[in-house]
Amino acid sequence: MSGLRIREIRRTDDPGLARAHRMLARVFPSAELMPVREWRYVLTERMAGVWSDLSWHLVVAEQNGRTVGAASGNYLGSLNVGIVGYVAVRPGRRSRGLGPRLRQRLREHFVTDARAIGRGRLEALVGEVHADNPWLHHLVRRDGAIALDFPYRQPALGRQEDPVPLVLYYQPVRGRRRALPATLVRRLLYALWRRAYRIPRPLSDPVFRRMLVSLRGRRHIGQRVLPPPVRPTAAVE
Repeated sequence: MSGLRIREIRRTDDPGLARAHRMLARVFPSAELMPVREWRYVLTERMAGVWSDLSWHLVVAEQNGRTVGAASGNYLGSLNVGIVGYVAVRPGRRSRGLGPRLRQRLREHFVTDARAIGRGRLEALVGEVHADNPWLHHLVRRDGAIALDFPYRQPALGRQEDPVPLVLYYQPVRGRRRALPATLVRRLLYALWRRAYRIPRPLSDPVFRRMLVSLRGRRHIGQRVLPPPVRPTAAVE
């Protein structure tokens, strides 16, 4: 793709911030997309130099002044994982490897974050996708991801929105795993809701509590059976 540039958005006054959000809004339903004001607030924190073990990245692909792809996510130092938020490519630019390139660039930022706080090598990538997304099948089959076998819900991201049923996956960076301890899954859930989505009191939310109940009495959470991959989308995740 001639003239393509991939870069990270680092400031709130970068016009690429709003362009990336508008592109993602054409791909993801409003119930699944963080408001752009939250992105601006996170970058305000970055510019103030107050980040510690949690960092957020937005990577955009631009061609001829137009945003053609974007990827965002958080590094969480307490668990040493990179949380992949959104990866999407504009229709007409798909099937050219741009989505995986954006995801790889995001992963490189997570690796740098881990080293910066002395955690060494990144432990895993974590993400949420629809069960019938072909990309999820690709991650499980080729990259050793575990599509965790419990009823996961993404929190409601708007006042009139409902929690979204998705699949939470865990992709180890080092070696392969067949299952995760249920204690680790509970910590991942809390980190996603409380720190990545900034839900103030996850334990007070009945949807969050039901997820915890579904893990009760289980020592390990393994691979779930996925439906056939039929979901057509410009989104990778």
